[in-house]
Amino acid sequence: MQRTYVSELSAGKESLIKGWVYEIRDLAKFKFLLIRDVSGIVQCIIKDEKLHKIFSELSLESVVEIKGKVKEANVKAEISRKDVEVEVSDLKIISKAEKLPIHVNEKADVVTDLSTRLDYRWLDLRKPKNLFIFKIWTFMEKAMREYWDKKGFIQIYSPKFMGAPSESGAELFSVEYFGKRAYLAQSPQFYKQMAMAAGFEKIFEIGPVFRANKSHTVRHDTEFTMIDMEMSFINSHEDVMKVEEEWINYFIGRIKKEFGDEIKQVFNMDIVVPKLPFPKITMEEAQKMVRAKGYAGPEDDLDAEGEKLLFEAVTEKFGHEFVFVKDYPWSARPFYHMRHENGLTKSFDLIWKGTEVTTGAQREHRHDILKEQAIEKKINLKLIEDYLNFFKFGCPPHGGFAISPTRFLMLMLGLKNVREVTFLPRDTQRLNP
Repeated sequence: MQRTYVSELSAGKESLIKGWVYEIRDLAKFKFLLIRDVSGIVQCIIKDEKLHKIFSELSLESVVEIKGKVKEANVKAEISRKDVEVEVSDLKIISKAEKLPIHVNEKADVVTDLSTRLDYRWLDLRKPKNLFIFKIWTFMEKAMREYWDKKGFIQIYSPKFMGAPSESGAELFSVEYFGKRAYLAQSPQFYKQMAMAAGFEKIFEIGPVFRANKSHTVRHDTEFTMIDMEMSFINSHEDVMKVEEEWINYFIGRIKKEFGDEIKQVFNMDIVVPKLPFPKITMEEAQKMVRAKGYAGPEDDLDAEGEKLLFEAVTEKFGHEFVFVKDYPWSARPFYHMRHENGLTKSFDLIWKGTEVTTGAQREHRHDILKEQAIEKKINLKLIEDYLNFFKFGCPPHGGFAISPTRFLMLMLGLKNVREVTFLPRDTQRLNP
């Protein structure tokens, strides 16, 4: 008999299901199991006394195989299918689980701290709520790709070993590389721009990046996924922001249509499809708004407190969850950002719900000016010689941005820590499992 997934069970059919024991209830005469697979949970009833001995040997999270008749039902278990149940005719234990170090079937009064949960992440990920996060992420990327496909973007995969830093020398991991020193890529930035010089015109990349960031906060980690886009023949960073807001509006709309009701049920979060266009303010305007609320942080950038205060101000003024903050001072931006005539950069950050989720800019594509800006920022030109060569043989005006999908999902689902939406987090204290 071929296996049937829980979500595909229909009344009146003999079915074979395979999965994990999520809950065990022994009511003397009848024995109840909740069985979970990747598609859902179903209640199974054991009435046949011949199966009671096997039932007694079961443990939570054991892997089992069950055959039985699927019947219409009115199941009261909150998390399982309500419409059907399985009357078990055969039960086999495929792999018996030892006593669990953390709870998988979480009750309201059971709280396991995050650090312990991450020690047993493979068990923590069995929880339906956590599995759902990665189903959402999968669909989110699918929707992103739909947009890119419609707009003619090309996917690239850039190397993660680099001969020179891709950003500043700070937050950098160095490794031995056949007798030489290499660096783990902090960003695909240089290679995105190389794709523009190569004539690809519109590209995206989804891949890992590495930051030796010593901050141990709810939104920082040392290895994480980054989603990057870059496009050519732009007039300014305004063009980049326009593409980004359309892209975000598209994939959030798709997520709301596909999962909106379920996200509300599981995470108690309403998915709000942002209206176009997003509010756009200069850094100078942002500083005035947050300082009116008592902000005393840096004047050329916004720290975490500043981002939260700006969200309050933007919500009051625009009634919007997103805001682009643009035209950052040169002191706060890397050497490859293009400058206005007034010295400010053609750059932006996107703030969502009080957290920065994007940094973007128009890049400097003119070789001589780019070289001058690198010298001004005290960059060792030998280290970026290959990068500078990209711009010697004709390169169109271009710009792009990068977003962190873990931050995006954390904010979308109302979670408090990027580690909750990361498959296996890496931070200053964690290299295992």
